[in-house]
Amino acid sequence: MAYRETEKMRQRKAEARKRIVECTYECVADGGFRSARITRIAGLAGVATGTIYRHFESREDLFAEIFRLATQREVDKVAEALASEGTGGERLERALQQFAERALRAPMMAWALIAEPVDPKVEEERLAYRKAYANLFEKAIRDGIEEGCIPDQDARQSSTCLVGAIAESLVGPLSPTQTSQSNSATQDNNDPLVNSIIRFCMQGLTGTRR
Repeated sequence: MAYRETEKMRQRKAEARKRIVECTYECVADGGFRSARITRIAGLAGVATGTIYRHFESREDLFAEIFRLATQREVDKVAEALASEGTGGERLERALQQFAERALRAPMMAWALIAEPVDPKVEEERLAYRKAYANLFEKAIRDGIEEGCIPDQDARQSSTCLVGAIAESLVGPLSPTQTSQSNSATQDNNDPLVNSIIRFCMQGLTGTRR
């Protein structure tokens, strides 16, 4: 008789996979991908290391899943800001602020998503993540051009420049060395940095000193 997986077994497998994903996410948020060792994840999830490989073909596949999960949350928040009321320029400012503030509130996860050295499969996800941001920014720039609040320009190229500028501007402040040396008061007062990033990006788009 052919073996048939019961509903109870399917549910148990789904729960185990969920625990693995949640524990891996916690490890990355706490110490980046470098701290997410398979043995540690298995211990936190309460499963054998072999169970992890029954759900994910490799460590890289597991990390790619975590990267997609984490970045989609961030992309959704930027999309939410860009869907708010106001001109294209105003919505872009809010989206840039959302991007920077969320990164600085969770520096280790943001570092892992933006700059931590990763395996090729995860790097592919990083490129997709940057493209998703660029696509969102491109639409807002086009809206701003149509409204007259942003000068005519290559919206696609400008959107790519925005993603690069904001990511690069956060690399230093987010680096584990920098954040470990910063005291809590400094980490709680990121307004000057966020304002500087927004000002630079918007001046680059509009050509107007802010």
